[in-house]
Amino acid sequence: MTSITVATEPAYTVEVGPGALAQVGALVADRRRVAIVSQQAIADRYAETVRSSIDAPTEVFLMGDGEVHKCLSTVEDLCRSFARWGLLRGDAVVALGGGVVGDTAGFAAAVYHRGVEVVQAPTTLLAMVDAAIGGKTAVNLAEGKNLVGAFHQPIGVVADTDTLGSLEPREYRSGLGEVAKYALMFDVAEDPTGLVDLLRTGTTSLLDREPALLADVVARCVKVKADVVARDPHERTGIRATLNLGHTLAHALEIAFEHRLTHGEAVAIGLVFVGALAGGCERVGIDVVDRFQAIPASLGLPVAVPEPESVSAAELLSLMARDKKASGGLTFVLPGPMGLELVEDPPTAALRYAFESVGIFQEKP
Repeated sequence: MTSITVATEPAYTVEVGPGALAQVGALVADRRRVAIVSQQAIADRYAETVRSSIDAPTEVFLMGDGEVHKCLSTVEDLCRSFARWGLLRGDAVVALGGGVVGDTAGFAAAVYHRGVEVVQAPTTLLAMVDAAIGGKTAVNLAEGKNLVGAFHQPIGVVADTDTLGSLEPREYRSGLGEVAKYALMFDVAEDPTGLVDLLRTGTTSLLDREPALLADVVARCVKVKADVVARDPHERTGIRATLNLGHTLAHALEIAFEHRLTHGEAVAIGLVFVGALAGGCERVGIDVVDRFQAIPASLGLPVAVPEPESVSAAELLSLMARDKKASGGLTFVLPGPMGLELVEDPPTAALRYAFESVGIFQEKP
């Protein structure tokens, strides 16, 4: 088991390794009641492990599968169910599942009784390395992804890598999209994470879900996110925005394709896009542009927009302008000589080159 501290105020730990779900009980040891939010298939597999670790009375509250259920109506349903069961401010919520559960249950915990404590128990690779850490909770609107939410840090995170063996292949690969992001956040020559070399030498083992390597990769990604979150817990300095590398286009693609693309698939395409965009802005050389394409591709992720004729550059630009990082125009996290930086309103020619890199061709004015 690897313990990683997220040095927010107050601090909490992320436990990474096999069997971590059994540690939920220790995190909620003094609570009167504990609500477990999950989805049917996940609850069937893992809820009893969590419940058996908790001494207090527990109840499982189910929500629907998929991004369509990551919405305000689900939050209302959960909060009303909490109230009927008698959950109070001094009790706790456990979010047991992937990113949809973690985001939705976390937001419900943030607003119920103006805030009850939450434990994040991610069961997908994507949630373990990203969504469960850092206290960003949110739900979607028809107008955009994660537009309604709150910062609500968990009291602890348990990332049980045993759960990753049961993921469907596409869902597992989706998590690798976020792993690719972490690998591309740093200059290869001075990479403090070692992720790029690990992916180069261990791609086959990672795709085969070799347990020891997988736990190592998850822990390395968590350490990166924990460091960034500690330095900018509420996204006030711009540092935390670097975690959104590739996400501006990714979120637009998820909306445009009505979530037929998974988050990780969209992030992979977004990484190719921002690599090319940085190249078009002359911030990086062709070697970096190529690396932003090669790493996602090596993990079996898409590197171009599927059915590109079904979406236009103009539609995607409109959706990207609604991104939470935007300040009135288009804002991207791009690599450059000083590392990752927020760049606003890049040149039209650079945008055209970036769109073409992912298979979207704009009509010239």
